[in-house]
Amino acid sequence: MVDHTLLKPEATQGQIDALCAEAEVLQTRTVCVNGLWVRAAAEQLESSTVDVCAVVGFPLGAMHLGSLLSETTDAIEGGAAEIDMVIPVGFVKGGAWTRARAYISAVRSAMPGDGGLKVILEAALLSDAELVDACKVSVDAGAQFVKTSTGFNAAGGATVHAVRLMRATVGPEVGVKAAGGIRTLSDALAMLDAGANRLGMSATRAVASELGR
Repeated sequence: MVDHTLLKPEATQGQIDALCAEAEVLQTRTVCVNGLWVRAAAEQLESSTVDVCAVVGFPLGAMHLGSLLSETTDAIEGGAAEIDMVIPVGFVKGGAWTRARAYISAVRSAMPGDGGLKVILEAALLSDAELVDACKVSVDAGAQFVKTSTGFNAAGGATVHAVRLMRATVGPEVGVKAAGGIRTLSDALAMLDAGANRLGMSATRAVASELGR
């Protein structure tokens, strides 16, 4: 249920190698990395059950569609099995739902049929009504998951309130990923109790240690 995450811009090859090694030991669902490191992670995890997840349009959600699609295609060709894209947040805030849907649909179309698409909504920037509408647009456009946050915005990361609202909106068939600020076992359990079925964490080792792993 965990995407073991390292998205800091200063991440080094050695840190990515360590992330992948930890993910194999802990048997996380994926490692989640920036596009720069997709190929290296995929090579290291080639014989593993751990997949690679790449972020695109990250962290601002303000990329031109052509660049976003190029980034997505490069990540898929590099070995990413899942894509976490940032919704164009300005479209959401401006009520440009047709344009937001078109961006998400285009990324979905650039992926193989079995690839998992998560749409990062940056929930802390949105009103409840905007969050609900962003969830609906994401699902309509083909997303398998809606995700709370990049973890990089000053407005904040995942909250129990946002996860509950997202789960209530998308129903049981669509995934909800909580990410941003989940650093302890109690944090993780609160998100799962609220309805998340995937967690994005850089503190995976610390949480696993609380479980005795």
